[in-house]
Amino acid sequence: MISFLHDIGWTFLLPLGLCSVLAVFIIVERLIALRSSRILPKDLVDSFVTGDVLELEGDPHSVGGRILFFYKLNAPDPDALKAFAALEIARLERGMFILDIVVGAAPLLGLLGTVTGLIEVFQGIDPASGMPDPTQFVQGIALALGTTMLGLSIAIPALVGNSYLTRRVDMLSAQINVGVERMIDIAKSKLAKA
Repeated sequence: MISFLHDIGWTFLLPLGLCSVLAVFIIVERLIALRSSRILPKDLVDSFVTGDVLELEGDPHSVGGRILFFYKLNAPDPDALKAFAALEIARLERGMFILDIVVGAAPLLGLLGTVTGLIEVFQGIDPASGMPDPTQFVQGIALALGTTMLGLSIAIPALVGNSYLTRRVDMLSAQINVGVERMIDIAKSKLAKA
């Protein structure tokens, strides 16, 4: 493994390592942040179903709680409530653009390493004999294959994590939007009864 990393060299190891660390950090951080208890706790979801959501106090520890707290504090019109909910939904995607960058950059860095390795191979060809220098040939091919493999081995898990997290954000966004619509309907029905 050490010789494999040595063949790649620091020029490619540093950016590929940075991509790897960023991908792991963002995936783990978003998995923790997108837990149901941090977005729409069970008691809040149950109160949407029963229609008692406006009786609860909002809390700053969950997205649904912050939306409810905003509603209780400001008594906004439906458009303002939806705008605040959209702001909270946008916060769910925090940092995910970095995963998009890693998914695109890691294989391109691997491809750049491939091209660099092939250039080393062709630079080692003796013009007189047409034969490559064996040491330079092996080093060039090792660089080409190593960077390609490392770039893809970083990009593939980052792509899987990005796809999962994007789907999770979409599902949570839909749930939040349904909850906001339910709050608006409950508020309208209470106004109509009053």
